[in-house]
Amino acid sequence: MRTLVIHNPKSGFGSDAIFQFERALAHPGDECVMRVLAGDFDATDACADAEEFDMVVVSGGDGTVSSLLYALRGREVPACVFPSGTANLLCANIGNAPEPSALARACRIGKTAAIDLGELSWRDETGATRTRGFGLMSGTGFDAQLMQAALPNKAVMGQAAYFAAALANPRPSVERFTITVDGTTVEREGITCLVANNATIQGDIQIVPDCRMDDGMLNVIVVETEDAAQLLKPLAFGLVDRTGKAIGRPHIESFAGSSITVSSSSPVPLEIDGEVIPGEVTSFSARAVSAAVRVVVDAMSPYGSADDGSSRFGESDVIAYPQA
Repeated sequence: MRTLVIHNPKSGFGSDAIFQFERALAHPGDECVMRVLAGDFDATDACADAEEFDMVVVSGGDGTVSSLLYALRGREVPACVFPSGTANLLCANIGNAPEPSALARACRIGKTAAIDLGELSWRDETGATRTRGFGLMSGTGFDAQLMQAALPNKAVMGQAAYFAAALANPRPSVERFTITVDGTTVEREGITCLVANNATIQGDIQIVPDCRMDDGMLNVIVVETEDAAQLLKPLAFGLVDRTGKAIGRPHIESFAGSSITVSSSSPVPLEIDGEVIPGEVTSFSARAVSAAVRVVVDAMSPYGSADDGSSRFGESDVIAYPQA
């Protein structure tokens, strides 16, 4: 088994879990290449030789992982998402058992599922068109402001930095968003407008129901409130109704489609998988890239199955997973 591990050492809190994973993964006769990313890495260059390996392991935060998966789109090599960031929401949405030894076992078994990615395009302040892929969600307005404000404290406070940033800006500005989804246009007012490939956040709470990474669609999510404190209400509802199907999500409206454009009444910041883009934008477009990449899944994943089957690469210990 030949494995390429692409690791961002600047992600998260600098955990050495990726090396525990490497030790559990490599068996006699295997080859495992560790590629450590520089701060100014180019995802396409990092994945240029991916087809020379049986598998690529992408390790870092959500932004790093999504950029690497986007660079692997449409290619035959499978990818394993390893959580080395702060929130690791993409890994959580895939739903594999997150322990290094469990992920190593899943790689050796080699079961994969095709997942969608999102592709976002916008014009920067010079007028040039920019395009980026995303795995989780991207947004304009309050969401991007939170990401920007949380950045200085993220390394020390982790996920708590986002809550601290929200408390520091209790009355965010309200924007009017013009949203076109598969040719149908609506106008809404709110503090943020998100485009999501999946919508499960911390605590296994789904912002909107039935948002999956294998349906060929993206979800547009508008937070229709003018008070940041009111965001506690949908979070509280999520604690008792994690799927959002029973009692819904107050102050949140969503639309689903494969092709989306969003414009705002004034320039607003833009974030992509937690990374704030320099400058501000007044519009962007997004599309779903269906079945873009094959990712490793195990029996815990909603994209896997209860039976792992035979091991593709051999010598994997048997682990009993709880039945759904």
